Amino acid sequence: METVVVKRRTLLSTAAALPLAGLACRRSRRFPFGGELLGPSLDLGHLVRDGALPEPDHFQPIGVLIAGGGIAGLSAAWHFEGAGFRDYLLLEMESEVGGTSRSGQNGVSAYPLAAHYVPAPTKEIGPLVKLLDECGVIEGYDATGEPIFGEQDVVRSPDERIFFHGQWWEGLYLHAGESPEDVRQYQAFFREIDRWVAWKDSKERKAFALPRSKGSDAPEVRALDALSFKAWLDARGFTSERLLWLLDYAVRDDFGSRLDTTSAWAGLFYFAARKQGPGEESRPLLTWPEGNGFLVHHLLKCCRERVRTGHAVTRIEPRADGTVLVTAWNTRENRAVGFLAQRVIFAGPVQMAGRVIPALREARGKAFFEAFPATPWLVANLTLRNRPKEHGFPLAWDNVIRHSAGLGYVVATHQSLRDHGPTVWTYYHALAGPDPKADWLKLAAMDWRACAALVVEDLRKAHPDIEAHIARLDVMRWGHAMIRPRPGLLFSPELELARQPFRNVHFAHSDLSGFALFEEAQDHGIRAAEEVMAFRG
Repeated sequence: METVVVKRRTLLSTAAALPLAGLACRRSRRFPFGGELLGPSLDLGHLVRDGALPEPDHFQPIGVLIAGGGIAGLSAAWHFEGAGFRDYLLLEMESEVGGTSRSGQNGVSAYPLAAHYVPAPTKEIGPLVKLLDECGVIEGYDATGEPIFGEQDVVRSPDERIFFHGQWWEGLYLHAGESPEDVRQYQAFFREIDRWVAWKDSKERKAFALPRSKGSDAPEVRALDALSFKAWLDARGFTSERLLWLLDYAVRDDFGSRLDTTSAWAGLFYFAARKQGPGEESRPLLTWPEGNGFLVHHLLKCCRERVRTGHAVTRIEPRADGTVLVTAWNTRENRAVGFLAQRVIFAGPVQMAGRVIPALREARGKAFFEAFPATPWLVANLTLRNRPKEHGFPLAWDNVIRHSAGLGYVVATHQSLRDHGPTVWTYYHALAGPDPKADWLKLAAMDWRACAALVVEDLRKAHPDIEAHIARLDVMRWGHAMIRPRPGLLFSPELELARQPFRNVHFAHSDLSGFALFEEAQDHGIRAAEEVMAFRG
């Protein structure tokens, strides 16, 4: 197990930042099962941040170096491979690529370590359709050219349920017991969504599209970003507790934020971008036992020969002659390695770019990087010997507890038609407090027992006997799980500048969209790859 040491003064100064009461007593608790505290290497990450590593003795020439093996970096490599370009290397700090789309596997099932689905794309999202076609997910195309997805890849029914008043109910919005006013507000909100779904600007662009680069930047769309989602709802008289809970859950789940810390643009995007037309249902979801690790495996297969895991990029130095010196730490051999690149694609978070590219930090200033807050997440995988007893609607793919700080759990074996016996549940908890840095410091100070206690105590609300069914509980802590689309960020000068190349360094990450979705990371990876190929002629 990994135990993270945080300075006592820092811990005490942030002790009230999270609703994770009883930290000390939870650490002393014993469980009848084991597990590990997993996640990105904190010690190595801090060495990268602090620049406390030696210099390499030589620099290997390379055409393009991709720093970061998340979806953006892998998508850049996938695009290079498709174009027949091979003069590149991809370096990833961790032992596996994929970032928050990584997955794990045990004797019961494969399972996600974070990201676990993508909405079924329309033909307009060409790169994602192409990727899914390569993966064998698309069985054909209809008369209009829209892809037809394999039944085994679309989330099977039942897909969602919610625990409330001692039992499970179908769906995530609780219709049972709603008042006439609840009904009116629910319908009014989704009429607003349909209005935006139908809206187009003078260039025939939708207000909200996936990826967002295809959407409108007209003034009336940009104006939404100036407001919080809460302010937008307040101005329209949306006060129904049931509706507000649903909307708050939605932004916690997709963005790691709350109604008052989410841009109104992002809140509306969540509902509108997934619909083809007004009055239609949202696009179905595609998922696999290992979540988006299914897509990571294919991307890696395309570029494996040019991927180096266990290589943490520690310094990137654009030079006057147009080349770029890149220093990395080989964690397997405990030595520094160097590369002399013609171009670099930095495929990591914006805040990290400021740490490993000193000239960029100096050029843009500290305040620039502070404009990109990121929400930390706790994700736990519980291997169960069997299923606990329950009341109401049967076990679904996505299972949410109404009065919970967590976001519920997904069932890895759901797509495998295994509704009885051993399974793996993936539990999600976004630390969506007002101060993301304080949230992360508090989470980083928790050991495995404290994290396990948080998960078990939350699940007990719906499953009082859950502890007796757990064979193993592993915890992933994601410090920069996803950027938070705060009001004012999405059309800000800072976000626009962050997408621009800096000398011979190009940037690719979902941060550059202002929120973390697979489609956004893929879009930026491909864009950066195309920028590099254009410069290289």
